[in-house]
Amino acid sequence: MSRRWIIGLVTALTLLSIVIASVPVLKRLERYQETVDQGPSPEALANPYLAAQTFLRQRNIEVKTVETLAALPDIQDQPQTLMLLDFRENMTPSEVKRLLAWARSGGRLLFVAEQLWDPAKGTSGDLLLDQLQIHQFLTLDLQEQDRERQREQLKPVIPLSTPDTQGPETPWPELTRLFVQNENDPAYMSFDPAFHLDDPEDHAQSWANSADATHLLQMVYGAGLITVVTDADLWKTHAIGEYDNAWLLWYLSQDSTVTMVLRTEHDNLFGLLWKYFPQALLALTLCLIATLWHAGMRHGPMLPIRSRGRRQLNEHLRASADFMLRREGQHAALRALQQDILRRARQRHPGFETLAVTDQWQTLARITRHSTSSIGQALRPRPEQRLSSSEFTRQVAYLQTIRNL
Repeated sequence: MSRRWIIGLVTALTLLSIVIASVPVLKRLERYQETVDQGPSPEALANPYLAAQTFLRQRNIEVKTVETLAALPDIQDQPQTLMLLDFRENMTPSEVKRLLAWARSGGRLLFVAEQLWDPAKGTSGDLLLDQLQIHQFLTLDLQEQDRERQREQLKPVIPLSTPDTQGPETPWPELTRLFVQNENDPAYMSFDPAFHLDDPEDHAQSWANSADATHLLQMVYGAGLITVVTDADLWKTHAIGEYDNAWLLWYLSQDSTVTMVLRTEHDNLFGLLWKYFPQALLALTLCLIATLWHAGMRHGPMLPIRSRGRRQLNEHLRASADFMLRREGQHAALRALQQDILRRARQRHPGFETLAVTDQWQTLARITRHSTSSIGQALRPRPEQRLSSSEFTRQVAYLQTIRNL
């Protein structure tokens, strides 16, 4: 038997042994399916109300999403519900006026109260809340006010007995309850219990409360309806499936077309440029840095620092004169020489300042033995125009000659 046949036989026997040994192991194997959670989709990450929109569409409610209030829904064809669920800090008074006029003409408006009422200022800074005279407080502040009011009403009387005044406890006090007509049990929602809505003018016709605060107010506004809530987190993807949160969203938007405004802030110019042209902004920044670096570079060799010992008085005088000439100009230097001439003339001739201008020129002409016309031309105010270097030097030399005589 050749070596090839021997190797083939050994290999076959080895494979057969492996198969026979693995039969008991294969009988013990069980098949199962495992679902791997890949996390939320990019659409869900970009839109926290995607689950709420999907839920309403499953209930045959048309849902639209917009980012601005540039165009309000048309209420002529069918009822419209407008939900302001995002930040609206940059809303202008004109936008608020237009929005309330839309609600008054028959639209349904739902928005989130954003600012707390400031009793000292008499305003909250939330234009919609202030216009509707709705106040928002912290629940803790409200409870503290109630405790202070109770302490003020207490009288120093010792009671004979302490009656049991506690009634049946409210189930789930942290949840908000909404009682609906023809229903025995309320609906429960998970509004944030930290905030409370107050209606001091009694505009609201319906509301929803937790054990300590009010979280939803609804009022008839002209031909429309306005709903104010303390927060909209219960309709985000992570919470809409809890309690009756989804039912409340359907209840407030039933028989209408829903428009969700998920962004009412407007990007400034820099924000838009950074959003759409980041490479161009980066290139512009690098060019600006390079330009500043180039402008700040020193061109040519540095001048040697002169020793202080070689500086003389005439150098200081020359530097002072150059500085005054650069700072004040040629005409200031000429006026200083003219005033110095008149000052010396007053010292040598008492009463010089009382003479007429022509008499002063004649007096100076006699002293200096120059013509009166030359003196007048030298002392006459000159027009405000720059002189050439030779003309300026000639004028200065002539005035110094007159001054020194």
